[in-house]
Amino acid sequence: MPELPEVEVVRAGLAPALIGSVVQAVEVFDRRALKRHPAERGGFENALRGVSFATPQRRGKFLWLPLLEGEDALLAHLGMSGQMLLRTGDAPEDRFVRVRIWLENPEHGELRLDFADQRLFGSLALDRLVPTHDGLSGGFGAADARVPSQAAHIARDPLDPGFDDEVFLAALTKRKSAVKRVLLDQGVVSGIGNIYADEALWAAQLHPEHPATELSREQGTRLLEEVRTVFRKALREGGTSFDAQYVNVNGEAGYFAHSLNSYGRTGEPCNRCGTAIKRIPFAGRSSHFCPRCQRLAR
Repeated sequence: MPELPEVEVVRAGLAPALIGSVVQAVEVFDRRALKRHPAERGGFENALRGVSFATPQRRGKFLWLPLLEGEDALLAHLGMSGQMLLRTGDAPEDRFVRVRIWLENPEHGELRLDFADQRLFGSLALDRLVPTHDGLSGGFGAADARVPSQAAHIARDPLDPGFDDEVFLAALTKRKSAVKRVLLDQGVVSGIGNIYADEALWAAQLHPEHPATELSREQGTRLLEEVRTVFRKALREGGTSFDAQYVNVNGEAGYFAHSLNSYGRTGEPCNRCGTAIKRIPFAGRSSHFCPRCQRLAR
């Protein structure tokens, strides 16, 4: 599933082409891609036709395109395999395109924004923007202090200027769950998924099953620093692509997979001590860690 770095790469790639663009037409090829579009908002196609986009924003794994007119935004969640692809009008077809938005850009002329999603866990929706609880920006990318109502319950992410380290550290050390489970709780901190949780825990030398309540302040602070470090490195490298299901807006894969230290490296030597990386089941997925560097305290 795309995590914060992958969604941020998409947001940043969309911004130059979408800001100020006017929607000329909307084609919906598979209405399952609109499963989170509220029925009371009316027809998706008619509601978007003729509107212009402001600066795209992101909170965790949620991405939205505020409309210059009114109080709404086009909210996107990429799910497992969603892609937001910028194309010229004559670009080849993709059989997994579920929604197509035709745009007129002041500088680039006619463009099309294709929402492709092979596995159909992602979605687009027109959603109402609501004020943030703290009066700060709704998400990363712009100063607008509003957030789509469907994303308002999601905690801020560690790269968000409004992220409060003290609030996170207090919430982290109050949880009796394993530290990895807390990192994946989008109500505590957003944007972290299985890949980057494993990578941050490896860097902080913490076992994924270490009880969060037993973390010292120093350990919690270091873990947060490592989350930010791994996010920033992944952003520089365009995100993590294991297959063609994650690409940027131009259809290009990221290459952070070549920099992974633990995730997906079962049996390979730890880059720190040489011990074979171990894999254990975790919530229907897997955790990857070094049994020597990340020992679970007894």
